[in-house]
Amino acid sequence: MNQVYNFSAGPSMLPEQVMRKMQSELLDYRNMKVSVMEVSHRGQDFMELSQKAEQDLRDLMGIPDNYKVLFLQGGASAQFSMVPINLLRGGSVANYANTGRWSVKAIAEAKRYCDVHICTDSKENSYKDIAEFDSWNIDTNGAYLHYTPNETIDGLEFDYVPEVDMPVVADMSSTILSRPCDVSKFGVIYAGAQKNMGLSGLTVVIVRDDLIGEPVDKQPVLFNYSTQANNQSMYNTPSTFSWYAAGLVFDWIKGLGGLESMANINKEKSQKLYSEIDNSELYSNQVNPKYRSWMNVPFVLADDRLDKLFLEKSYNANLLALKGHKAVGGMRASIYNAMPMEGINALVEFMSDFEKQYG
Repeated sequence: MNQVYNFSAGPSMLPEQVMRKMQSELLDYRNMKVSVMEVSHRGQDFMELSQKAEQDLRDLMGIPDNYKVLFLQGGASAQFSMVPINLLRGGSVANYANTGRWSVKAIAEAKRYCDVHICTDSKENSYKDIAEFDSWNIDTNGAYLHYTPNETIDGLEFDYVPEVDMPVVADMSSTILSRPCDVSKFGVIYAGAQKNMGLSGLTVVIVRDDLIGEPVDKQPVLFNYSTQANNQSMYNTPSTFSWYAAGLVFDWIKGLGGLESMANINKEKSQKLYSEIDNSELYSNQVNPKYRSWMNVPFVLADDRLDKLFLEKSYNANLLALKGHKAVGGMRASIYNAMPMEGINALVEFMSDFEKQYG
């Protein structure tokens, strides 16, 4: 079979090296005669695996010692609840930036716990731009500020970190590990694993120590960060195979040279794809170029009657999952860390040939 490139927004493409490692160990992990899926999460072998995965992530991101790293379940969506539960700390207001569909979901959940103050709203420009930070209306009484650095659906990405006198919370599900990140600028970083870290079923949470331990009363014990931190993310059985897969991905990124190298690769990939779009008469991307995502590249065809044909022919060319989200239509190429440059080259070549024939 010819090489297949999967542009799915998540669960997403995995590095081939990681897939082959998983395949080789699937039935017999470390000569234990059983799969890693079948061993106790409290056994020595899995504990060593989990500790190495955490240390590798700390090394990659330069996570300071005064932050806990949690490997949880429930997806990033569970964090829409856990953040206000743990960070309100007696407050009644939280600042939220609305820059896309995932921001909207986080805001809706936070409203169950507090008064949400929308400090900037990109809905007015159909989520195609982000207001400069000096124009934001921040409520200084807010317990924290929450934002989504990269909006997976709309392809809108921040090029700065908001700086405020309160904890900054970031949903990094679709951008984590794509480039270096100064963790010390954040109170909480959370990310579903299924885009840049491995498999669905795992959510990584990086939380500063001083934000642990004062949850809203009468909430689920599992939603208390201190419960998870005090039990090494194993208060109940964790998603062991997803944790294992994430560890392999961390190893793979380290082998490529870490996040500086990853950033150079990702920048080159996105620039090549955006260049093809911008130099085309058939394809267009409406996001302000300053805030275009490196990870999720939405584009539309000038004649939407060609959409079905484009998807059929791209699928036949082994370029998969290019259909845009139903909320915005068109096409979307998600080009996370695991997407090699060869995949971008194949997509650009296909797009050029398609335009010549049908544009």
